[in-house]
Amino acid sequence: MEPNAAPAVCEHHVHQRHFDRLVMLADGVFAIALTLSAVELRPEAKPGQTLLQVWGAPLLVYFLSFYLIAGVWYQHRRAMAQLRRIDAPLTVLTMLLLSLVALVPVLIRNMITGGILFEVPLGPGIHAMVTGGSLPGSLPAGGTSLAHVPVYAFSLNGFVPYVLVMLMIQFCLTVAWGYAAFVARLAPDLSPARARAWLLHDLFLTTIWAMLTAWGLSMPWLAVVLLVVVVALRMAERRMRHAATAAEG
Repeated sequence: MEPNAAPAVCEHHVHQRHFDRLVMLADGVFAIALTLSAVELRPEAKPGQTLLQVWGAPLLVYFLSFYLIAGVWYQHRRAMAQLRRIDAPLTVLTMLLLSLVALVPVLIRNMITGGILFEVPLGPGIHAMVTGGSLPGSLPAGGTSLAHVPVYAFSLNGFVPYVLVMLMIQFCLTVAWGYAAFVARLAPDLSPARARAWLLHDLFLTTIWAMLTAWGLSMPWLAVVLLVVVVALRMAERRMRHAATAAEG
């Protein structure tokens, strides 16, 4: 055995231990976030509500968030599987990502119970549209009146923080992969075309969340601009993915 063989093996062993510990921590945080998303479901039934009215919106928010976070975990797992080692900047980016993922259950609860008042016309059949608030005892004959009624659905007060955190999560994933693949060269076994395709995919998802954030902040012009960027990124990502498949085949 060459004199430098043992130190090289030892260094690889140390890097592998660091890598494994970070992956275990990440999987634990994702698992807890997914589990606590279900724990946060505590809908309160009100008189006259149906089962669908009580559980419909909370379950929809839960399953949507579960699969969104599962998608983030998949992106993270895919990236980590290609790395030969981990370094300090990537560790910091991963810890920032995990800190944001851990916030998701709280944001889910806030989005379900945040509540927002809509000014809606009260008339025949309005009881089927609302789940709270005091309705007037009588209405003008053949007419309607206006009232501020809490509608049991997605709350914009909770929606904006949720999409903002999801935007930050996707941004962390994008920056982490861009750094690992193109700056630190931590994934040398992956073809450059495939690495660029994955980066474009991450940028595509990040821009989607940026578009939703702009819409939630009442900036429709910015949302439209970002929608155009989303379409362009999607087309570029598909072309790059096909090129990577052809090159690898």
